[in-house]
Amino acid sequence: MRILVVDDDREIVELLNIYLQNEGYEVIKAYNGQQALNYIKNDDDISLVILDLMMPKVQGSEVLEKLRAANHSIPVIILSAKSSDNDKIQGLISGADDYVTKPFNPLEVIARVKSLLRRQYRYAENEEPDVVEVGPLIIRKESHEVKTITGKDIQLTALEFGILYLLASHPNRVFSAEEIFESVWNQESIVSAKTVMVHVSHLRDKIESATGGEKVIQTVWGVGYKIEG
Repeated sequence: MRILVVDDDREIVELLNIYLQNEGYEVIKAYNGQQALNYIKNDDDISLVILDLMMPKVQGSEVLEKLRAANHSIPVIILSAKSSDNDKIQGLISGADDYVTKPFNPLEVIARVKSLLRRQYRYAENEEPDVVEVGPLIIRKESHEVKTITGKDIQLTALEFGILYLLASHPNRVFSAEEIFESVWNQESIVSAKTVMVHVSHLRDKIESATGGEKVIQTVWGVGYKIEG
């Protein structure tokens, strides 16, 4: 798997390069946002992007915006010195799958990379149904596709797809934010419920935009989320 590391701090890029290569990943290095966009445009085999926010020429936030506007579902981990809750929430709303603050432990970054890639590529290994139809949506696990019943594609990130598939494949069951995090992120819940809330909100926006306002995911206040069968 090929990982694109984007940061204007060359020491950080080299540090992550060492750790990622030790885990068997191929690393592509970019030192500004424009380089990153060029790589993404010309390389269909990039499996994940580690993206700094504050960079010359093109900011990381603009890279992420253009990536999602082009309907790329590549998992993105933001790596940033901005550490407030508002910064993290804004990053997730913008389409990032995870957010790591600087200074960071390289082993934590590696763990998050593995978790996202596992979530991106493991759906076909489970015994759950490949095709789930719920409301106006048709969800295909193996091909990681979501379409409306009218044939319109809905482009989701790996985590958004994981949340949708989890809820849709267990209709009428209410999942707490902690259960969703542990199932979709594939690790123990170590973050606040805001992380799940932001991803669910972004997922809802995409579904409602594609279906003309259909309310597929329901909030059970004080408990969690569900999709009715």
